[in-house]
Amino acid sequence: MSKPSFIPRPLVRTNQWVIVLSVVAAWATGFHSIMFIPLLAGLLGIVFGFNPIMRFAKLFLRKAPSEYTPEDPGQQRFNQIVAISCLSLSLGGFYIGWSAVGYVFSIMVALSAFVAILGFCVGCFIRFQWSQYRYRRSLRSEC
Repeated sequence: MSKPSFIPRPLVRTNQWVIVLSVVAAWATGFHSIMFIPLLAGLLGIVFGFNPIMRFAKLFLRKAPSEYTPEDPGQQRFNQIVAISCLSLSLGGFYIGWSAVGYVFSIMVALSAFVAILGFCVGCFIRFQWSQYRYRRSLRSEC
């Protein structure tokens, strides 16, 4: 399976909205299992390259995918791994009775996804800083 050269922004935004709305619905209803929806979709995307949320959203694109603002698949993969991690830790916290852990990680993932919808990608910032750190460290080791 070939990797896409980009992901159309509306598909990424749809995935972000599903994360935000699932977390909010889980808080509102107390039914934390709702967060399994974005968690399983993200896992499928990472493991098999098939995110059902994005695939479904693709049916509603009005233009050719190439006509949308492109998102970097590598960056989206990183962001999805962070989201999966936070959702897993949140669900784990709720299921073992550590509600504080559940809320902290669900707040982190929902806030991060919502801020990304507004235009600032927290995961992009983290990945960039990590790349800069590794680069600076490699320069020091060469000296």
